[in-house]
Order: sequence, then C-alpha cells, then structure tokens
Amino acid sequence: MRTGLRHDLQASLSTIAALMLREMSSRYGRSPGGYIWALLVPMGGIAIMALGFSLVLRTPPLGNSFLLFYATGMLPFNQFMELDTTISRALRYSKALLAYPAVRWIDALLARFLLNLLTKLVVTGIVLGSIMAFTETRTFVDVGAIVTALAMAAALGFGMGVMNCALDGLFPAWDMIWSIITRPIFLASGILLLYRDMPSHVQEILWWNPLLHVVGAMRAGFYPMYDSSYVSPAYAFGVALALLAMGLLLVRRHHLNILNE
Repeated sequence: MRTGLRHDLQASLSTIAALMLREMSSRYGRSPGGYIWALLVPMGGIAIMALGFSLVLRTPPLGNSFLLFYATGMLPFNQFMELDTTISRALRYSKALLAYPAVRWIDALLARFLLNLLTKLVVTGIVLGSIMAFTETRTFVDVGAIVTALAMAAALGFGMGVMNCALDGLFPAWDMIWSIITRPIFLASGILLLYRDMPSHVQEILWWNPLLHVVGAMRAGFYPMYDSSYVSPAYAFGVALALLAMGLLLVRRHHLNILNE
C-alpha cells in the first residue's frame, strides 16, 4: 500500500517537474530576453506609476519613497493576477499532454501554480531588494507580515485560478465577464489609496475584498507605523480555501468536457 502510494507520488512529481520545464522552455526560452521580461515588466509599471504620482504629490501616502509605496501594493496584486490567469488556462495549455494517462489534470494545475509562484516570488524579491538598496526608503522590514501577505496572494491566486479554470471551460463567455469584473479590483485593493483614508461607508464595503487584506499586510511589512488592524488573514485564507474546494470539485467532475471544448 505504502509502496504504491510512494510510486504514485514520485510519478506525479516527475510529471509536474516535466510540465514546469516544458513551460519554462516555451514561455521564456523562445522570446528575446527570456526571464528578463518577467522582471522588467513589473519594474517598468512601478516606475511609471511612481513617476506620475510624484509629479502630482509631494510625498507618497506612506514613507518617503514612491517606488516602495507602489511596489508594496503592485507586486502582491500582480502575483494574484498572474497566478489566476495562468492557472485558469492550465488545462487548455496542456491539452495535448493530458491525452496521456500518465498526465493528470491536477498535475497541470500544480505545475503552472508552482512555476509561476516561484517566478513571481523571485521577481518580488529582486524588485523590492533593488528599491531598498538604491533608494532612501528609511523603512523597517517585518518578514512575518511580508510572508503572510505573499502567502495570502498565492492562496487566493490558486483558488481563483482553479475556479476560473472550471468556469472558463463550462461557460465560454466567462473569460470576458471576469476581465470586466477585475478592472475595478485594482482600485478597490488599496494600491493607490490607503484603506484608512477612505470614507467609512466605503471601508465597510471594500473590507470584503480579500486582496485589500493582502495589500494591507504587505504594507505593514515595510511601514511599522501603518495601521493594519483591519487585515484578517483568516478571512483571506478562508476565501481562498472555499474557492479552491469549489474549483477542484468542478474541474474533477467536468475536466473531460473542458478539454473537449
């Protein structure tokens, strides 16, 4: 019994590793610059946003660095969005390989999750490290709060990605609907405006956005003076687990229909 379970686990890990290597080669190996673009895109977005707001405001809402302020909001948000997008398309991306019995639908989901999560974590570390090394940020790093924020973003990205993987396959129009829904989420996640600066009636509504808790926890990791008492990791992880459970049930039941679309 244990031998068979160990064999299945080893086979699954080998399959996941092969799928990750395949995506690394096809996604980054064929484009000029490869992995450099994974670093340049978020850095460029943060730099442009920081430059634009520095022309309007004398100081950022927190601290003295526009780059650090927007990086602490943009990076965890982008981690969520990237995981959601790539995982939602995992079955379609690996459709040809899923015809083989050795490759299971859960392997495709986990491979995309692990590869893109590791990529985003490396990019986040490099971007934040560079900002703190080359600019005067005058900040104190709380590693626990940062890890909590990135873990919440990863859990929400995985849960939402699996759910969208099922919904995209079952309802062809869902991808367009979801793209419309996500547009205001950027503004509602506390990236540009601090939660404490919003009107009380707006706070009561936006509190239910789990990404607001992710950004709040990330900001608390770099700004000791930031009031993050509203942040609830239990709520964010609860939403992520609920989405993941429903998504896995739907994909397990309908993955053949999704692959045949």
